[in-house]
Amino acid sequence: MSNFRRVYVPGGSYFFTVVTERRATILGTDLARDLLRAAFRDCFERWPPFRLDAMVMQRDHLHGIWTMPINDTDYCKLWFAIKLDYAR
Repeated sequence: MSNFRRVYVPGGSYFFTVVTERRATILGTDLARDLLRAAFRDCFERWPPFRLDAMVMQRDHLHGIWTMPINDTDYCKLWFAIKLDYAR
């Protein structure tokens, strides 16, 4: 199990790397990109919008840079919602 050190700064910018389970190559299609866009759109509608500064999507992982709203630090909740939406 990895030992993560997490920092929570309201309004902060964060770099993320998200890897698919067992590095499955499920992110490299047009359908995958459409589903991920829809998951982000849903997340933006449900919670105060964070700023998506950059996103790079590979076949088995993605990188992103987000800036959170000034009164919010709960990026874990957002990733959970995005992953859940994508998986549906």
